[in-house]
Amino acid sequence: MLEFAEAFKLALNLVLSFDSNLLEIVILSLKVSLIALVIACIIGFSLGSLLASNKFFGRGFILILINSFMALPPVVVGLVVYMLLSKSGPLGWMNILYTPSAMILAQSIIITPIVLALSRQVIEDLENEYADFFKSLNMSKFQIIKALIWDARYSLITVSLAGFGRGIAEVGAVIIVGGNINHFTRVMTTSIALETSMGNLPFALALGIILLLISLSVNALVMALNLTSKRYAFA
Repeated sequence: MLEFAEAFKLALNLVLSFDSNLLEIVILSLKVSLIALVIACIIGFSLGSLLASNKFFGRGFILILINSFMALPPVVVGLVVYMLLSKSGPLGWMNILYTPSAMILAQSIIITPIVLALSRQVIEDLENEYADFFKSLNMSKFQIIKALIWDARYSLITVSLAGFGRGIAEVGAVIIVGGNINHFTRVMTTSIALETSMGNLPFALALGIILLLISLSVNALVMALNLTSKRYAFA
């Protein structure tokens, strides 16, 4: 117990002193996850909107595939991306294996099905609710999708939060395609795993504290946005 208390004290000192090594890892983690999230949201919201507002043959099968991909094992994603980006792979010419770009690609593949599936459900529920209203206004498909996305904006922010949480907590895929290289591809989760195995508990705890703070901050922001939206809705 005393050892843990001492490690926790040292971890707090690292966080409060803005340790340079700590900041470097945190900044890279946020950069990789946020870029991957933006890519996933662009793809996920677009395809989710199309799937929500269109009925066609084979749609049910596509939805089953998307829902299945939500539970795709990250290490499998990492392995597939590794094979694609390796020198002998079809994308080997890009020469991005063991770089942050490879990590962004892997995280985007992991996050996109989550964003796609959840946004599709949110938008489809709204469309069912407003279907008669849209028909009465004789709105085009593009106008309907635009209106639905705007009306669901706070729910979609929550969807983005779920995707961000999934991405920033990822270990398996990023360590396979990134290599956990110091000062280059080492992110918070891979650092925590490495430092814990090496017995450097203060540094691992410091990163864990920052991860928790990031999670709490994002949740607080989304809650504030939801409260603001409700206030304006009933104003």
